[in-house]
Amino acid sequence: MSGWNVLEVAGALDMDGAPQLRLALLDLIDGDSPLVIVDVEAVDFIDSVGLGALVSALKRTRTAGGELRLVGVKSHMERVLRVTGLHRVFGVHDSIDAAVHAPLSPPDQG
Repeated sequence: MSGWNVLEVAGALDMDGAPQLRLALLDLIDGDSPLVIVDVEAVDFIDSVGLGALVSALKRTRTAGGELRLVGVKSHMERVLRVTGLHRVFGVHDSIDAAVHAPLSPPDQG
């Protein structure tokens, strides 16, 4: 998929599920390509710990010159992203195909 890694996530992204998510994302980001799509369609709950894992991974991908995009965001997760303002930070797409074909963000001008 043109250098993109896809991680399918299911269940709760909370104190129990977030550490596994964090490790899986680090493995992908530090692997051969820091281009990561996280499919959250099967996520039924997310709290601040789960959001923290995603934000941490987003920062790491950007530091590595890559991107992290979300697909399959359902209404409960969309509300959380909007309330926290993270809907402006994450690339949220309707499908994996749409995420793969969307243009890359310009590099940070740090």
